[in-house]
Amino acid sequence: MVELKTEPKKLSRIQQRNRDLITDAGLNVFSQYGFRGATLDQIAEASGLSKPNILYYFTGKEDIYVTLLNRILDGWLDPLDELDPNGDPISEIVAYVERKMEMSRKYPRESRLFANEIIQGGTRVLDHIEVDIKPQIDAKIAVIQGWIDTGQLAQVDARHLLTSIWATTQHYADFEAQTQLFLGEGDRVLTEGTEFLTALFRKALQPG
Repeated sequence: MVELKTEPKKLSRIQQRNRDLITDAGLNVFSQYGFRGATLDQIAEASGLSKPNILYYFTGKEDIYVTLLNRILDGWLDPLDELDPNGDPISEIVAYVERKMEMSRKYPRESRLFANEIIQGGTRVLDHIEVDIKPQIDAKIAVIQGWIDTGQLAQVDARHLLTSIWATTQHYADFEAQTQLFLGEGDRVLTEGTEFLTALFRKALQPG
């Protein structure tokens, strides 16, 4: 389980710079190799700092990894939190898809790090997700189910709908190499992907 921790306070400008260098390097390394495949030596090389210097700021590889996971989990639900129960159902779902695609555009490394953690069993996050995040997701699923029950959305499974949105939007970040191979590189791909997915979900959710 991820233990929420408070980062050191009153860091000097240089200390904050070094912490940022370490966490950014860790994000690069962990998103590429996962926790098991990453090493402190790789993080040191990517950050341009020595291993002893890194250990001055963090107790070890796991400390850096957990710090990054905490940051990711803090913002993971932000796009879903914006779902307005009083809004137009289809517009709200489509806007959620757009926000998820924007996260794939802005935070591909974070998405891959989280995906790698789940692929490797999610031992550092699943308890936290079950206790703190799943209830929030369940609340939004209840909103979507209410729209379905009142005929404002097509008769779909609300849970599988959310899962499908996660799978399709996060794919652009988590499988970036494959996406680039088949679709090309650059923002154009994500723009076209957003247009395709919003049209797809808009059509699929129209009540019959």
